[in-house]
Amino acid sequence: MRTSVELRAVWSERRSGVLVAAVGVLVAQLLSAWVPGVGVVTAAVVLGVLVGNLPGGTGAAGPGLAWVARAPLRAGVVLLGLQLAVGQVLGLGAATLGVVVAVVVVGVLGTVLIGRALGLPPGLSVLVAVGSSICGASAIAAVEGVVEREDEDVAAGVAMVTVFGTLLVVLVPLVGSAWGWGAEDVGRVAGGGVHEVAQVVAAASPAGAAAVSVAVVVKLSRVALLAPVVAVIGLVRRRGGGGVPLLPLFVVGFLVAMGVRATGWVPAPVLGVAAQVSSVLLAAALFALGTAVRVSGLRRAGPRALLLGACSTVLVVGTAATGMLLVA
Repeated sequence: MRTSVELRAVWSERRSGVLVAAVGVLVAQLLSAWVPGVGVVTAAVVLGVLVGNLPGGTGAAGPGLAWVARAPLRAGVVLLGLQLAVGQVLGLGAATLGVVVAVVVVGVLGTVLIGRALGLPPGLSVLVAVGSSICGASAIAAVEGVVEREDEDVAAGVAMVTVFGTLLVVLVPLVGSAWGWGAEDVGRVAGGGVHEVAQVVAAASPAGAAAVSVAVVVKLSRVALLAPVVAVIGLVRRRGGGGVPLLPLFVVGFLVAMGVRATGWVPAPVLGVAAQVSSVLLAAALFALGTAVRVSGLRRAGPRALLLGACSTVLVVGTAATGMLLVA
């Protein structure tokens, strides 16, 4: 147990970093409100990279930002579990849930293999894979602690899901209109293939409220697969001598939060607050991670990372569209 003097010393060391992260999240929220399809978490990591590459870097804020990149991230992932209404997900039916599983399995394995063929670092390939296949920057935030990666890999992974997820916001409704998809079809494809939750809502919105409703539930069914994917990655790392836990404690907390939500005992206002707090915590953590990134490191991945993001997006959306339209 730390004494009050020790706690004050710790806070004094971390204070400036926490305040910088708080300002970064506030600016990210403003940007998210102004730019359609760009979530708070995505905007935060971009701002973090910009701040980290200013002359002089983060200076005295460094220790505090390093802490923000760890503790709030784990708390944010735990609270993410409260957003998953298991009953709604199961209501999609076995066929649709089978397609969701196929999207995640094909997306993750296919992206990792493509990254290997392109000669990219395994950590970057895994981060792009989970970001494209599960839930964008939030998935990257959850997985980055159980893979061997560089800070630049995290930023590059978020950049890929941002760029190509934003393109999907425009392309999904256009293709749906051109091919005569109904509102539910647009919602299923958007929920099954688009990367970020905010991007899913933006992509489905032109088809109406019914499309958005279906899209969000399908998307949350992909988010539910975050824990098993982390467990598999942890198992692979352990077999390779990585020394990481099979299932990190914060992912266990994510599963517990899902279970709590399933009881139906949590009031709707509390769920709303939890969703907002989760978003803020994840944004703060990704902002802090972004400040450790150096643009020179991002340049090394260059066109190959962009090609990986494009291939991963095509793989995920292609699997989602084919499967969802077949089972509709």
